[in-house]
Amino acid sequence: MSDSKAPVIAVDGPGGAGKGTITQMLARELGWHLLDSGALYRLTALAATRQGVALDDEPALVRVAAGLDVAFEPGEAGEPVRVLLDGIDVTTEIRTESCGNNASRVAVMQPVRDALLQRQRDFRQAPGLVADGRDMGTVVFPEAPVKIFLTASAEERARRRFNQLKDAGADVSMQDLLDEIRARDERDMNRAAAPLKPADDAQVIDSTGLSIKEVFDRCMAAAGQA
Repeated sequence: MSDSKAPVIAVDGPGGAGKGTITQMLARELGWHLLDSGALYRLTALAATRQGVALDDEPALVRVAAGLDVAFEPGEAGEPVRVLLDGIDVTTEIRTESCGNNASRVAVMQPVRDALLQRQRDFRQAPGLVADGRDMGTVVFPEAPVKIFLTASAEERARRRFNQLKDAGADVSMQDLLDEIRARDERDMNRAAAPLKPADDAQVIDSTGLSIKEVFDRCMAAAGQA
């Protein structure tokens, strides 16, 4: 059951803008709960694939979304949040490019979004919640006292992802990553269901060329209003 009085910091923005890193830092610094809403869509896509459900079978996807057994376990400093699906750690699996693209396909379906909406709101607990997503400030928590839209150029986001994957030993193409990011942005910004855009009262922070500390400091300054 959610706590409607608990404050929320809603952090939205496109993939690769640094939301995951920054929201973890904010939650750790403030001692608040964390919601990685994008993981729920990735988990829905992953669970559907595991169950043999087609990603265009809307009614079946709604059932998958409604039945997700999910838990988030905060990681240590510098480590990602551990994501458990049916008690199994799928943190690495849901961060692949293919899972991200599948999640973007699933997220355009309004019935799927509806099935996940209350689940997201249930993460709102005292002393507060840092919510990471694409429609946290516009749809899920429109009354959040602090709304941040964290963005960066497509080229910058592709470069960051390229470096992450290269460091992990993956053989990747910068151009392919850039094309995928642009295609995902196009889908997310033009979908009928909760398109990606800043809330009217959001503070837009462009992280292009900024260090993680610089972005964190700007977000902490905004969080002081919560």
